[in-house]
Amino acid sequence: MTAFLLPDRAVLRLAGADVRPFLQGLLTNDVTKLAPGQPLYAGLLSAQGKLLYALLLFDGADAEAPGDVLIDVDAAQLPALARRLGLYKMRKAVTITPAPEFAVWIDLTGPAGHASDPRTPALGTRWIAAAEATAPDGRDIYRRHRLALGIAEAPELGEEQLLWLETGAGLLNGVSFTKGCYVGQENTARMQHRDKLRKIIVPAQLTGHAGDGIVRDAAGRQHGQMRGDAAGDICLLHMRIEALQEPLFIGEGTPLNILQPAWLANLMTPTHAET
Repeated sequence: MTAFLLPDRAVLRLAGADVRPFLQGLLTNDVTKLAPGQPLYAGLLSAQGKLLYALLLFDGADAEAPGDVLIDVDAAQLPALARRLGLYKMRKAVTITPAPEFAVWIDLTGPAGHASDPRTPALGTRWIAAAEATAPDGRDIYRRHRLALGIAEAPELGEEQLLWLETGAGLLNGVSFTKGCYVGQENTARMQHRDKLRKIIVPAQLTGHAGDGIVRDAAGRQHGQMRGDAAGDICLLHMRIEALQEPLFIGEGTPLNILQPAWLANLMTPTHAET
């Protein structure tokens, strides 16, 4: 076991009798499935279906906070997320408070007595526990690992820039298509049921400088753009799916190698790309 802290993540604690029905009416995933040892990946969307915050939910019992829901979120977004949830709270029996006593932990090697990351087991295990000042900082190791797997987080996702399914959430266990209503459901469900997904986040290996970050084919047609910063020679792209099988270039003609993590393999087959 090699456990690392992620200091760029923070924990928001939600408590009270109405916590789970409150979140069930807001988030993209089925909160009734949240249980000890079974975290969830979910999005809080705008009414138009664009992503505001990508969240990982943990049952408080896993961190000795039974009855609570602990939300793992980008640290820079925590204040805004708390305010947004507060706007929806109304008269519900819910308290929303930052929990600096907790930290987000990861182990990229796999089983460590904790649940696998709900997005994909390839991310290793992830859990919330008491913060330890002497624990190793895993930010750099984790960032390169997740980028190579095509997993975007706040630095690449932005706020209200991408539709939830364009982030890969439908393939990363981040949305329930059978639960009741939630904010942004209409556009998300329409995209899924009418097969309207045309763009998605994919990982790529750079062979040189990314330049302006615009992705083009050999004829100069634009098909996508780099999201966030690269980690060494690995980056994420927001791409047209139909172009993923073509030779692609970024910036001033730097060739790109599109990577194909297991969770994206079916989407990136030539048959799918041509439909």
